[in-house]
Order: sequence, then structure tokens, then C-alpha cells
Amino acid sequence: MGVAADSQFHVLAVDDSIIDRKLIERLLKTSSYQVTTVDSGSKALQFLGFHDDDEVNSNQPCVSPNNSQEVEVNLIITDYCMPGMTGYDLLKKVKKSSSLKDIPVVIMSSENVPSRISRCLEEGAEEFFLKPVRLLDVSKLKPHMMKTKIKETHEHQPQHQENNQEQQHKQDQEHQEQKNALEILEEVESEQQSNGSKRKSIEEESVTKQNKTQIQLWPICRFD
Repeated sequence: MGVAADSQFHVLAVDDSIIDRKLIERLLKTSSYQVTTVDSGSKALQFLGFHDDDEVNSNQPCVSPNNSQEVEVNLIITDYCMPGMTGYDLLKKVKKSSSLKDIPVVIMSSENVPSRISRCLEEGAEEFFLKPVRLLDVSKLKPHMMKTKIKETHEHQPQHQENNQEQQHKQDQEHQEQKNALEILEEVESEQQSNGSKRKSIEEESVTKQNKTQIQLWPICRFD
């Protein structure tokens, strides 16, 4: 997939280290993704438009606090160890949110702790990368984002199909009405032609009778 196609994917990168944040941003942009970076889990939730009651409210939009317009995030990649809210805490918040739970989440960590990795994967993380993250790791992100795109397409498809069926039904009705109108017009023309033929036949028959009568009434001349 080329640059123009990949640029449709938007990744939210979360890391409290400015060096790691710049590194992951560069790798993501090298792979032609749109990137937004924040330095904490709380700022990530704020960017996503998350509220404390979001777990029961499925209509909350994903908005940026700066411009208050809808922002689509196709994947979140977050550091595990961060002050205040860890990457694991952020993962749980996202997966418990009715409006954010479908966004894939990937965890990064400089520590290879099997129990930590298992806990994150069990909670719903798609991948667990060890730092420093490499370009090969970033290449694994696309399949997870593609799944969200496919799901969105399937969710909108029934509506499109319904609209197409409704439009087709309307066109069929219009065609049927046109066909009925043409049939009626043909019947009227045929009836007019038939009436004209009958009238002509009657007129010809009347003329013929008049001629016969005149012949019968013609005086007989005798010559003595």
C-alpha cells in the first residue's frame, strides 16, 4: 500500500519520554501514517474525548480538546511505564469504553517481563513491543488497523445496500408507470384507428346503397 493509501491511518502515540516519543513518531511517519503524540495517558484520553461516564455512553465522539472536531484514531501505541496512568491503565480504560473499545492498542516497554506482557495481551492489547521499537515492529501495525477499516465498511454496507435497493425500487416503479402509460396510449390509438376504419366502412356501404337506389329509380324510356 502506497503513501497516499497509508496516510488514511491515524496513530495516537503515548510516551512520557520525549526521546522515545520522537523515535516512534519518526518510525510511524516513515511508514506514511498520520501521527499525534501526547506525553501521558490522561492526555490521550482527553484527545480521544473520553469521559468518566463513557463506559455507559456509546454516543461520545472522539474529539480533540483543541479544535473540538471529530478525530478518527485507528490505533493507539503506548508506553507501559508512565507516571500517573500507566499504559496498562490506559489500555483498560479504552477497552472498557463503549465508544473506544474497537480501537486497537499496542503496548511498548523497555522491560521484558513475561507476566506484564501476558496481562496486557489478556486485557486486549494487540501487540507488545520491546523498546527500542524498530521499523519491523511498526510494519505489524497495519493488519490491526485494516481490521477496523473492514469492520467500518461492513457496518456501513447494509445502509448503502438499503439505499441502493430503495433507489432501484423507485426506478422500477417509474419504468413500470412509463410502460403502463405507453400501453394505454397504444390502446387509445388502436381504438381510434379501429373506429376510423369502421366509420369509413359504414360510409362506403351507405354510398353503395344510394347508388343502387338511384339505378333502380331511373325512368324506363320506351320508343314506339
